[in-house]
Amino acid sequence: MVPAVTLPFSQACENNKEPILGVLRREFAHSRRILEIGSGTGQHAAFFAGRLRHLFWQTSDLPEHCEGIRRRLERSGLANVGAPLVLDVKGAAWPVTAADGIFTANTLHIMDWEAVAALFDGAGRYLPGGGALCVYGPFLYRGVAPSPGNAHFDRWLRERDPRSGVRCFEAVNQLAEAAGLWLQADHAMPANNRLLCWRRAQAGSPPS
Repeated sequence: MVPAVTLPFSQACENNKEPILGVLRREFAHSRRILEIGSGTGQHAAFFAGRLRHLFWQTSDLPEHCEGIRRRLERSGLANVGAPLVLDVKGAAWPVTAADGIFTANTLHIMDWEAVAALFDGAGRYLPGGGALCVYGPFLYRGVAPSPGNAHFDRWLRERDPRSGVRCFEAVNQLAEAAGLWLQADHAMPANNRLLCWRRAQAGSPPS
């Protein structure tokens, strides 16, 4: 007997997928093609694509994660989710033909700051007018963690890799505005996380 292939798994994805879905139903209600940056285990992609059938959900990640994502998506049998693209946000050109929404979860605190800046710059370049960028994860506000757990997590990240760490909302929002993206909502999520949603202004229209 051939042993079953074990898929990569994240308990955090299992814990947060339902609350995130509740927000994405609203934020991506008029979107048609979503690029997920940092699809990780593929759990979010399979779950969201299975419940947001009006969307095509395009996965992406660094090369070492793509095989696990591909296996999970094959097992899901969904027609509205794309096999993972190899995407490094620092790359000069992203392998993306079109997307009117971008989603990423628990990536900014893992990336170095150069990559965080590149993600927002790329979102500003690839999203059309009215396109949405939704970012899930922990944030500091005015440099302060909203809970002791967030503060401990930030210290742990920086001890492990000084280039990583929980990002300050104000600094991230500056990157977004520089890329032509304007904050529309800051959703409180379980475990002191947030789901921040920006939109690119329509051509000829002032940001709302």
